Amino acid sequence: MSIAVREQRQIRRLETLVDVVFGITIWRLFILLPRPEDNPDWNNLLDMILDSGLEFAVVTIALAIVIIYWVQSNLLFKYLVRTDTWHITLSVAQLFSLLLFLYAIRVGVEFEADATTRIFESTMACLLGIFSFTAWYYALTKGKLVTEELDAEDARAITQRIKAEPLTAAITIPFAAGMWMWELSWFIYPFVVYLYTRSKRAKSRSA
Repeated sequence: MSIAVREQRQIRRLETLVDVVFGITIWRLFILLPRPEDNPDWNNLLDMILDSGLEFAVVTIALAIVIIYWVQSNLLFKYLVRTDTWHITLSVAQLFSLLLFLYAIRVGVEFEADATTRIFESTMACLLGIFSFTAWYYALTKGKLVTEELDAEDARAITQRIKAEPLTAAITIPFAAGMWMWELSWFIYPFVVYLYTRSKRAKSRSA
């Protein structure tokens, strides 16, 4: 078996593992949503939504975060042609932080949410983004694991872009003490993405 074939098999196995964990996480988050049997006093859908609005918001935000990271992961794997021990270790650390994020969401849903559970959730989401960025940065610079077809400008753009998720998670931490303020603070994400995109365009014009 040639080296190229072995490298392709390694990266395919790692990508499959990542996809499976992300898929399971999305399913587990979905089943955390409130159900009619959770409270016999609920007579209709509106009663359930009004009484569990915060839980719906937290799980919905978590689903959005996980999907964003999954889409990002698929984008990054598109440019990877090989992997190595360090990259695999960082990728597994990313998956472990994803599972910790799922655990944090479950704690926040099953117990009464407070500042500590929200900080836990934000920290795990931030850690997930940090490991994602670190794995990509290592693959791009130290490990030389990306395809030669990826030009320097696109590589810089991707590197800048994937900073938005952990930064957004870090920004939400100071809002953890306020009910609904923490949930609403996640909506700063499109603005953070816009700032990174605008910064990249400005650098391209000045170059």
